[in-house]
Amino acid sequence: MGDGNDSTVNEFILTGLTDRPELQLPLLLLFLGTYVFTAVGNLGIIILVSLSSNLQTPMYYFLSSLSFIDFCQSTTITPKMLVNFVAEKNIISYPECMTQLYFFIIFAISECHMLAAMAYDRYVAICSPLLYNVIMSPHICFLLTMAVYILGIIGSSIHTGFMLRLSFCKANVVNHYFCDVLPLLELSCSSIDINELLVLLLSAFNILIPALTILASYVFIIASILRIHSAEGRSKAFSTCSSHVMAVMIFYGSTTFMYLQPPSVSSMDQGKVSSVFYTVVVPMLNPLIYSLRNKDVKLALWKLLDCRKQL
Repeated sequence: MGDGNDSTVNEFILTGLTDRPELQLPLLLLFLGTYVFTAVGNLGIIILVSLSSNLQTPMYYFLSSLSFIDFCQSTTITPKMLVNFVAEKNIISYPECMTQLYFFIIFAISECHMLAAMAYDRYVAICSPLLYNVIMSPHICFLLTMAVYILGIIGSSIHTGFMLRLSFCKANVVNHYFCDVLPLLELSCSSIDINELLVLLLSAFNILIPALTILASYVFIIASILRIHSAEGRSKAFSTCSSHVMAVMIFYGSTTFMYLQPPSVSSMDQGKVSSVFYTVVVPMLNPLIYSLRNKDVKLALWKLLDCRKQL
């Protein structure tokens, strides 16, 4: 296996989402608007949670952390994609590509595990409400959040480290709109067997295990909700989980389609479409989902706005 320093490729050309010139401007405007909405929405939630005393709970602590991950994920991918819409050639240097790959994987893995931590928080809140403040103490919340980021850093370091060991000889056209693991592996002129095995193993660990954790949490949650006699109580319990369930379905559906399909079934062109969901759409939708379907967030926002008007 060759060393990354022996690679003759110093830069890559990203094919982008489309090669049709008439679509470049509409897509530029669409994704520019999406990125602005993503940045405003996620930074807004972070600021709102930090300023509102009503939102100083584990649920909103994790929501704020999710918003930080979504903002960083979008910022890792979208600005370069926007530049590529107006550039003659979508060129990215080898160091920039590896850097983008590294941070993309960190935040993608972190989102998987953060969604699992949020599901566990909802499980404790609904199934053990009397022990909630003890189990989900600030110290435990901090440790869970640190574990999420550590798993992201470890997974990304493994993927990027083994990617740096590969040689890229002549082919340098990446069939994607950013530097991702699978399209880069297609270009390598050295053995990628270990890399492909790592993709399978780490994807299974970082997608399936959090997904199973979420599934198990909601099995117990639904069982507890069904035991609630009050219709109002059941409705309130369901409402605290519905936003999270919606975000989980969109994120895990698109990542599973990209990384856990056999190569004979999936294609990179289909993968580009699915990756738009978890790199662009999900970071934009999460603030919308959690704010529109959450009375506490809307109430805190109105209170903050009222205070600003009085000042």
